Amino acid sequence: MRASEALTLLSAFARARWGYRFADRDQLEAWQRRQVARFLSRQLPRAPFYRDYRNAPLAALPIVDKATLLARFADLNTQGVTLAQATAFALAAEASRDFSHALPHSGGDAGLADLTVGLSSGTQGTRGVFLASSRERTLWAGILLARTLDGPLLHDLVLRRTPLRVAFFLRANSKLYGTLGSRRLDFRFFDLHAGVEAHLAALRGFAPEVLVAPASVLAWLADNAGAMPTPRKVISVAEVLEPDDERRITQAFGLPVHQLYQCTEGFLGYTCEHGALHLNEEFVYVEPEWLDAERTRFQPLVTDFTRSAQLFVRHRLTDVLTVLPGECGCGRPTRRLASIAGRMDDVLWLPHRDGTRLVALFPDIVRHAIVRRHEAHPDYRLSQQGDTLELAVEGGEAAAYEAIVDAVNETIQRLGMATPSWRQVPMPAASGMAKRRRIRCVAKPVMPHRSSEVARHA
Repeated sequence: MRASEALTLLSAFARARWGYRFADRDQLEAWQRRQVARFLSRQLPRAPFYRDYRNAPLAALPIVDKATLLARFADLNTQGVTLAQATAFALAAEASRDFSHALPHSGGDAGLADLTVGLSSGTQGTRGVFLASSRERTLWAGILLARTLDGPLLHDLVLRRTPLRVAFFLRANSKLYGTLGSRRLDFRFFDLHAGVEAHLAALRGFAPEVLVAPASVLAWLADNAGAMPTPRKVISVAEVLEPDDERRITQAFGLPVHQLYQCTEGFLGYTCEHGALHLNEEFVYVEPEWLDAERTRFQPLVTDFTRSAQLFVRHRLTDVLTVLPGECGCGRPTRRLASIAGRMDDVLWLPHRDGTRLVALFPDIVRHAIVRRHEAHPDYRLSQQGDTLELAVEGGEAAAYEAIVDAVNETIQRLGMATPSWRQVPMPAASGMAKRRRIRCVAKPVMPHRSSEVARHA
């Protein structure tokens, strides 16, 4: 790491760790408005997509989604990189499993030329693509370390002779993650392309102090890690942290499970020292698109005002976030989340009892209904195929299938929805390369006399 990059990392770490102290939510939002205005003034004109929006306020800018990002990729980055160039480079890295190189290109600013290309997992069918400069990588690393290292871990990172050991399980590595490695931090990547079992011996030998992995991988390790030394911190990434998985992981390691909420659009959230999941609003501006009248669930529009290689401005995520009201003991006024409930295509749609409209059944309601009824249930997959809910249960156990059906039907009836038909299907084969999605709407029901109003049930 160059001296300038180390300085950027340390500065980002210090600001995220000890700076950005706001008396209340109003003060935070006033500060955010100034940051966004400065970002729009300086960065927005550099992307061809926004040339017609010079001096426009944020609310006047178009909402961008993944389809727009991919269709206008070259216009939404400031480096002259096309989607074909970025995708070909990233796919070649995934094929070779060598993620150490930067994207060679001749456009854009010389100071941003060292570009990382990342691919999302494509759980919605289309893979997202993102760019990050060397400065953005070091900025991200500083913020991430500030958010994840508690006092004892930070003490050992700085003062201990041996480096802090971090094990990271993910579908693909990246120069972004490699930025974390240093003589003080032994950052070890475990490639899920090879499967989890292939890494058990190496993981036990490494004895990580911080264990970072998707929730389903952490749950598997909780059941199978055996004699692996207990880590000092466990962090869930990349998947929804299901209640049953959280319980298994906590019981196995004797530690609370922290979360990092990160995606193509940026580093969006983290678990604070008081165990609450906060949006990372000192670095991203989030506009909620509320999904219910009570304002308990929303889809986020994200504007990341720290990035300049690729712009994410009013970018609509398909994630469904649930709000945790009240103030946090950590003192930060940033918005807290009760959960990352899933994506909008994880929402099930059932006819209202009167048959006039479809009503949304959010996945977190389904998960908690199942857990309340049968805490020790086996793994399952629930998908909607029009009028039918298809349920796969690990091992095909009839009793577990019936228990889950009863629990979900009870909730459906309580919420005034019509009871659907059910069909038991085989459990799909596991894939270490794909994010686990337990609940998914493949196709909504067709309402023969559907009214123009579609209700969203909280």
